[in-house]
Amino acid sequence: MANCVFCRIVAGEIPSTKVFENDEVLAFRDIAPQAPVHVLVVPRKHVDSVQGMEEAGVAAALLRGVAAVAEKEGLKSFRTIMNTGAESGQTVFHFHAHVLGGRKMKAMG
Repeated sequence: MANCVFCRIVAGEIPSTKVFENDEVLAFRDIAPQAPVHVLVVPRKHVDSVQGMEEAGVAAALLRGVAAVAEKEGLKSFRTIMNTGAESGQTVFHFHAHVLGGRKMKAMG
C-alpha cells in the first residue's frame, strides 16, 4: 500500500535499522523503544490485522521472524506483543509483532 509507513520501510523508501530480514519478513528497531531491545517484525506482504494473516500466509513467517530476532539479540526471555485495532494501541495498520527484552518486564494484568 502506497501510504503505509511499514510498506515504505519494507520497500526501502524510509530508512530503518534492520535487525533481521528474509524473503517473508523484515525486522527493525522501533523508533520509540519501550525496552532496551524493541524490535518490530513486519511481514513484507501488507496485512492490515491478525484476521488477515492466515489467508495471506504470513502467520508462521511472522513467528519465525520473532524467534530469529530473539536469537540474534541474545534474548533468553522476552515479550512479544501484537496489537489488533485502534483500541488496543495499534497505530500502524500493517500487522506486526513487537519483540521487547533486555530487562525484567512487569507482570501484566
